[in-house]
Amino acid sequence: MNKKYKKLGLSILLDLIGFLTIIPLDLVWAPISGYLMTKMYKGEKGKIAGIISFLEEIIPITNIIPTFTIMWLYTYLFSKDNSQEEENIIIKT
Repeated sequence: MNKKYKKLGLSILLDLIGFLTIIPLDLVWAPISGYLMTKMYKGEKGKIAGIISFLEEIIPITNIIPTFTIMWLYTYLFSKDNSQEEENIIIKT
C-alpha cells in the first residue's frame, strides 16, 4: 500500500479516537493530538494544523470534526505543494 494511503488510514484512526474521547479524556488527548499532527505533517502547515487539532479536541462538542482526515485531504488532494510526500520519502531512504 502506498505511504500516503497508510497516512490516510492513520488519520482516520486518530479522528475516531478523538471522536470517542469523553470530556475528562479530552484534557489528555488534546495535546497528544496536536503533537501527532505536527509529526505527521511537517513545516508551518503542520504546526498550524497541530494548533487547530488541539483546539478542536479541547473545545467540547467539536470532537466530531475529522481534523486529521481534513489535513490529509488538504495535503494530498487540494494543496499544490506536494513537498510533504517528497519529504517523507527522503526521510525513509
